[in-house]
Amino acid sequence: QVQLVESGGGLVQAGGSLTLSCAASGRTIDMYHMAWFRQAPGKERDIVAAISWSGRSTHYADSVKGRFTISRDTAKNTVYLQMSSLKPEDTAVYFCVAGDGMGFSPPTGIGSYKYWGQGTQVTVSS
Repeated sequence: QVQLVESGGGLVQAGGSLTLSCAASGRTIDMYHMAWFRQAPGKERDIVAAISWSGRSTHYADSVKGRFTISRDTAKNTVYLQMSSLKPEDTAVYFCVAGDGMGFSPPTGIGSYKYWGQGTQVTVSS
């Protein structure tokens, strides 16, 4: 199985940028669909962005389209989430997740992702 460790979270002002990293170990990320979910206080965990096992297909939540970019570096076995034009409503704990790589497009349902990192806090001040 794969183990996931997120890093890069922190405090940033609205309008700023931040890049999250997710280092995978145990298995290579090209065996998995990879995604970022987030959970704000009192809210459910929602998908933010996903990338397919092949890297050829991506998905973004409507709320982050045009502002966030998911990417991966298979040589480093790492997935990234580049976040720009951050808003206070982006404040949440961000989780890196991995799901079995079946199908062309990455799934968007939380139940499709079996492996979870511990999460990293992102706080956007107004």
